[in-house]
Amino acid sequence: MNTISFQQNISIVRPEHFFITGLTDTPYSTYFYIFLFIIYFISIIGNSIVILIIALHRSLHSPMYIGVFNLALADIGESNALIPNMMKNFLSDSQYMSYNACLANMFFVNFFITVQTCTLVVLAFDRFIAICLPLRYNAIVNNKFMAIVFSVIWAFNTFMVTMSTSMMTRLSFCKSNVVESWYCDYGRLMRIPCNDSSINKLIALLCEALFLVAPPFIIVLSYVGIFLALCKITTWEGRFKALKTCVSHLLVVGSFFLPIICIMIAAPSANARIISGSLSFALPPMLNPIIYVLNTAKIKALIRKVLNNRSAPIRAKVSK
Repeated sequence: MNTISFQQNISIVRPEHFFITGLTDTPYSTYFYIFLFIIYFISIIGNSIVILIIALHRSLHSPMYIGVFNLALADIGESNALIPNMMKNFLSDSQYMSYNACLANMFFVNFFITVQTCTLVVLAFDRFIAICLPLRYNAIVNNKFMAIVFSVIWAFNTFMVTMSTSMMTRLSFCKSNVVESWYCDYGRLMRIPCNDSSINKLIALLCEALFLVAPPFIIVLSYVGIFLALCKITTWEGRFKALKTCVSHLLVVGSFFLPIICIMIAAPSANARIISGSLSFALPPMLNPIIYVLNTAKIKALIRKVLNNRSAPIRAKVSK
């Protein structure tokens, strides 16, 4: 254990700092951090563009794009909660994080990840109703419905993550303050307290069931329903047209859940887990805006229109 002072409050021992291991004794780790910074930069720019396009164009004020807008907000939040802290530790060559900063980091990373998973479920529901019940789509899924759903998601997720984070204050860290992760990881912190953590483990299992197990299960069920509905369409052209509206969502779901599942199955070494884990958190926010821009005709058309309007004066000057 690192030589560091501890604060004792009755029977609870809290370290002044946690030691975030990050990458240890890894050659060329500098290049990995540079790569993470590039991912972070693209994520912030890409998601900001998506947010601005959806906010400024009334033609995109529809249920599906409200979901995409919400996903972009969560992506920016998660990127800001995760990568700057990693970069700060790398640039300052200090891997210590204060007790309160650790809990704050844990809250924001976990909160935005839960918002991402819930948003993917809502977008799956949107596609399910659009394809399986097209005549009732506007009656069931509308802007008011989406506003209520996302308000509930943000409020409920705030409550759940606040509860799980605040329960960390009842744990006593009298043996170690070393967190073998790239951020203040709830799961890794649960391994080092020296008092009873059964309540925390129960809450952790509940959160995993709600936000990591249930979402992909619900999404799979939604696409089973979509597949059955597609089978009822008589022409291949009609099937392809309907399926095309799901491509962006399927790619986003795959980029989010597949890396997490692979890490859980593979159980790699510490450094391999940190590299793969940080990439599984960092890559989806970068890929999501790219996927939605490339696969959504409306967004591509609006970007093309904006670029044409900007370049028109330049072309007029050149022609003169």
